[in-house]
Amino acid sequence: MRATAARRPKAQPTYSTIVIGAGFLGLGAAVKLVEAGVDDFVILERSDRVGGTWRDNTYPGAACDIPSLLYSFSFARNPSWSRTYSPSEEICAHIEEMTDRFDLRRFIEFGTTVEGLSFDEDEGVWTLATDRGDRRARTVVVASGPLADASFPAIRGLDTYAGKKILSARWDHDYDLAGKRVAVIGTGASAVQIIPELVKTAESVKVFQRTPGWVLPRVDFATPKLAQGLFAKVPVAQQAARSALFLGHEAMATGLVWDSPVTTLVARAAKAHLHHQVKDPWLRRQLTPDFRPGCKRMLMSSDYYPALQADNCKLITWPIATLSPRGLRTSDGIEHDVDCIVFATGYDVHLSGPPFPVTGRGGRSLQQEWAKGAQAYKSASAHGYPNLFFTTGPNSGPGHNSLLVYAQGQIDYAVRGVTTVLRNDLRYLDVRAEVQERYNRRLQKRLTRTTWMSGCTSWYLTEDGFNASMYPGFATQYLRQMRTWRLSDYELAPGGVATAAPHRRVG
Repeated sequence: MRATAARRPKAQPTYSTIVIGAGFLGLGAAVKLVEAGVDDFVILERSDRVGGTWRDNTYPGAACDIPSLLYSFSFARNPSWSRTYSPSEEICAHIEEMTDRFDLRRFIEFGTTVEGLSFDEDEGVWTLATDRGDRRARTVVVASGPLADASFPAIRGLDTYAGKKILSARWDHDYDLAGKRVAVIGTGASAVQIIPELVKTAESVKVFQRTPGWVLPRVDFATPKLAQGLFAKVPVAQQAARSALFLGHEAMATGLVWDSPVTTLVARAAKAHLHHQVKDPWLRRQLTPDFRPGCKRMLMSSDYYPALQADNCKLITWPIATLSPRGLRTSDGIEHDVDCIVFATGYDVHLSGPPFPVTGRGGRSLQQEWAKGAQAYKSASAHGYPNLFFTTGPNSGPGHNSLLVYAQGQIDYAVRGVTTVLRNDLRYLDVRAEVQERYNRRLQKRLTRTTWMSGCTSWYLTEDGFNASMYPGFATQYLRQMRTWRLSDYELAPGGVATAAPHRRVG
């Protein structure tokens, strides 16, 4: 029997573009899309509010390790940062304010998780499978970020532990740590912020270290009200301060991206910081890395070393053999009984693509193609996946400067791609295979001369040592390449489909 019109499923509109994620990157893309005259788009956000990583990371001591003036978009300035390095709640408040300032909530569909993308070459349309039904768009901007997901690490005996388990990226604020015996697994960027806070309340804190990191002091001051007022009334003053910070961080590339005499100076500065704060020679030895600065992420803290020396804190360097019902057992045979284990073990970094299947032209799979090393063109476009644009894509990571400085260039490039498809009424825009191959051949050659490839193990590399994460140069070089758009780099197919939404406008 033929279905009645009332029972037929409502046809999904075909948007000009869909943005995945309502964190810094997705909201920045939305601002630039509207600025370019594209207002027929939707932002799909799995949570019930904006904020991305900073919404999810609420652990004690959470803060930015890049100066606040640099950790924001140049087109969404905030003259009211309270400190040099702002805490997470202030960054979240800035993201909320930016959302309202640019009237972006009207574009956001909250509570919608993307489960897969597939491209129809004949139509020139991406279908996004979500937990609330399919969505269709001519172009897609992946802005879910590199640190969107986290999970407990695969440690032997994980399920046998009977105490409280807390993941740093999913902090449980209902659990009272006062008077508790706490273990912290990990000594990375999150741990050096968490541990100083834990020693203030917990009965005891045991820190389980696998590899020590290089730590530089974090010079964090309250921003004077006079400076905040000046930034609000004279925007050029804030821009000048931002530019000075940018250039200062650019100079750090000479010591962190490449192994040079400056790298030795960075090591000496970090060792001086260690010697100044840690007087015990044995503890200093345990906290001294055996790799060059920059090979792993640099840590910024002025209170981590003092926290490790607190009366209720102890550093454990024996490897963890297994978790047990009562705590942890290290390879020296000692059982460490604890009430709570904090896993400060980082994120599930998706080096093989987004955390959902992506199917391109001819049924090709992005996850399969990127399984042994992701490759894209300028980190933004991947051959075989037309009209799909990445932010924080392959080899776009900064080793010395602000992620948002890089991301702003990626957003501008993605918006240029979206508007090229729409203005030229293209069915698809696909980067040429030879262009992508040539770009990555040069990129990987440059990477061989960087500190990231100097022998240490880090999340920057795949298991077989392929660097799909970092950009081997200055931020100025990266931004210069992102400002260059060559239509000849792409294969063009005319005959795009019309969008269903009547308010589409492309300026």
